[in-house]
Amino acid sequence: MNNGTPPDQARTEFDVIVIGAGINGVGLMRELALQNVRVLVVDRADICSGASCAPSRLIHGGIKYLETGEFRLVAQSTLERNLLLRNAPHVVHPLPTTVPVSSWFGGIVPSIRRFVGLGGKMADRGAVVTELGMLIYDFLGRHNRVMPRHRFFPRRQTRARWPHMATSVMATGQYYDAAITQPERLGYECVRDAMMTESGCVIATYTRIESFHDGTLTLRDRLSGRSWQARAPVVVNAGGAWIDQVNAILGLRTRYIDGTKGSHLLLRHDALLRELDGHMVYFGTPDGRICLAYPFLGHVLVGSTDIRLRDPDAAICTDAEQTYMLDMLGAQFPGFSFSADDVIYRYCGVRPLPASGASDPGAISRDHIVHEDRLGPTVLFSLVGGKWTTFRGLAEEVADTILPRLGGARQVSTRLLPIGGGRNFPRPARQATYLAGIAEAYGIPPERVRTLFARYGTLAQDIARFCAHVADMPLRSLPTYTRREIAFIARYEQVRQVADILYRRTTIALSGALTPDVAREVADVAGDALGWDADEIQRQARDAWQQAETCHHMAAHPMPEVVRPEAIGA
Repeated sequence: MNNGTPPDQARTEFDVIVIGAGINGVGLMRELALQNVRVLVVDRADICSGASCAPSRLIHGGIKYLETGEFRLVAQSTLERNLLLRNAPHVVHPLPTTVPVSSWFGGIVPSIRRFVGLGGKMADRGAVVTELGMLIYDFLGRHNRVMPRHRFFPRRQTRARWPHMATSVMATGQYYDAAITQPERLGYECVRDAMMTESGCVIATYTRIESFHDGTLTLRDRLSGRSWQARAPVVVNAGGAWIDQVNAILGLRTRYIDGTKGSHLLLRHDALLRELDGHMVYFGTPDGRICLAYPFLGHVLVGSTDIRLRDPDAAICTDAEQTYMLDMLGAQFPGFSFSADDVIYRYCGVRPLPASGASDPGAISRDHIVHEDRLGPTVLFSLVGGKWTTFRGLAEEVADTILPRLGGARQVSTRLLPIGGGRNFPRPARQATYLAGIAEAYGIPPERVRTLFARYGTLAQDIARFCAHVADMPLRSLPTYTRREIAFIARYEQVRQVADILYRRTTIALSGALTPDVAREVADVAGDALGWDADEIQRQARDAWQQAETCHHMAAHPMPEVVRPEAIGA
């Protein structure tokens, strides 16, 4: 298994080259590898380091897409949600969702206009519209159902359950979707699944495309400076919001993408966290947008904005967006107060939506489109749109298009195939026995095994084995992690930068636990595992912390004399 570095050969032949290691790219890598197709995935940064690490962290059917008549998309999304709950139970969990209702008949006319394509803002979704939407949602999600159907609660029950919610709320509807705790990690696990096959797949992270000529890509490793070439009869552009830019490098001028940015906040607000009590509140705003708030890693995740953005590299969560989300949350929960002091982390990503003339960004379809072009002897597919929930379904569709071009056929269905740490996942009634067996086998305290299992699913057994029978110590700066745990991730999980560990293989940064001391200590452990010298370890720690300050969250502990690195994804 390579660690994200180029192959030893100066030029290598593949069956398929995928440009972009976001979730669509690595999902396709896994899908094709399981059909014994040799795939190269190239990304200028880390696995799932672009838009794929900045979603609302929901695995959902998209109930709001019913308003624009996208029944096929909702049916596919609810199916894929149900499959992910089965195939990735270590990171995907049911999420009861509450929709506040402030009128009986609000939104009927705008919903009809949106359904027939005439547009219109949905400033009020009344009881009739909400109940009808939930009935349809339940029906479309009936295949492989694993969660209860919706319910409706009148004013008295609503006030008892939500005492700090706006008094204008006369009822609430409740349905079920799902949340994903570590989408970036699931992306890595797709790569791991692909690399564990015998197909000869390769991933090259931190690698730029320098040129494309006569079917051959010339690539340069950004960290080592080494240049090499790769060739394949099929190239897939899974560059997300950067698809048109990638096509330009390949010599093809396109306008496939019309991205919108979505920003999110992580709040430390214990009172709201208690009232949410495991539920998401999904509510409309006076300007017709949708906002949400739900418990996440012991805090409250709030989102999101939906703003057109031409340059995906310019995506940041602005102070104005933060103020907007806090104001909307305050209007929904006037019994609480919210301020910038509650924000411990904020992030922003760009949705790679299809090019559209729609004036309302919320009306642009979230469905995917696969464009096919030719570049001399090479077939080029551009994967436009889609969403986290449907990545497996999109990969399946694209693989079934590619396989005949290669003279092959599908060998394995991934529909019911567990991903990464979801493989051999024990049922709840058997988990205690399963974890006790790991603790006994490797001499690790049961509480420690439970922590590893919560983070990595059944891959916890590999980490427990690595940590056993040696002196393993908790990190001084973050005792919930150990040195051997971090060393395992650095050595075996395609890590090339300490930021890969802090932001994507773990939830250290997202949970608000990242400090300069944590960055230094994790860099020290990773550097020892990967053979970095003292100067490289110091640089890695500084870059990782500066990335936190400039790209993601509200810094509270400045690290002085830091050289500003390139932004994430650059």
